[in-house]
This record gives sequence, C-alpha cells and structure tokens, in this order.
Amino acid sequence: VQLQAFGGGLVQAGGSLRLSCAASGRIFSINTMGWYRQTPGKQRELVAAITSGGSTNYADSVKGRFTISRDSAKNTVYLQMNSLKSEDTAAYYCKRTQWVGSLIYDYWGQGTEVTVSS
Repeated sequence: VQLQAFGGGLVQAGGSLRLSCAASGRIFSINTMGWYRQTPGKQRELVAAITSGGSTNYADSVKGRFTISRDSAKNTVYLQMNSLKSEDTAAYYCKRTQWVGSLIYDYWGQGTEVTVSS
C-alpha cells in the first residue's frame, strides 16, 4: 500500500489548510486512516483518525478546530484544519492500518509540512 499526502504549506495563525492522503495498492476494506504530526525532538503524536465505519478520534489539542473525513470510494482521507495556531506547526504524516484476518498492517505516507506563522 502506498500513501501520498498533499496539502501542507505556510499559513498565518487563524487560517485554514486541508490535507489529503490517497491510498493505493492492495486495499482492504477494514481499515483506519489517520493523521499524525511530529516536531523535531518530539515523538510522533496522533492528531485524528477515522475508521472504515466512520468513527473518529481526535487529540484534545485539535478538537473543535480540525475535522477528519474520508472518501472510501477514493481511498482518501482528509484533514480540514481551521483556526490554526503556531503550535500546529509540524510535519504531518498519514497512516493507514489494515486488518486482514488476524493480521494488522501499518503503512505510512511521506510527511507534509505545515507551518503556521504567528
């Protein structure tokens, strides 16, 4: 499975960005897709995730500002980021977890940089 992320960039504080991540390859229907972020010297952290059934999970720091959604027909996940803050500056990574029977497979996309200027 390959994941390709798009949409990072430079934005002023209070602005918005939308990230996209498209999955291709050997796709299985039972999966979770999510966004993580990482800054230098810190561990990668979950930002938001969405299951194939549509259940979502958000980090407390982004609740009410970020919205994750997916288009299962396109195997694509989106992250709408509003009211951006300087502390949202990070490299954002897309992740897909697939379940095949009792096996779990994790796939990561390349990072896309988000820079929020204050």
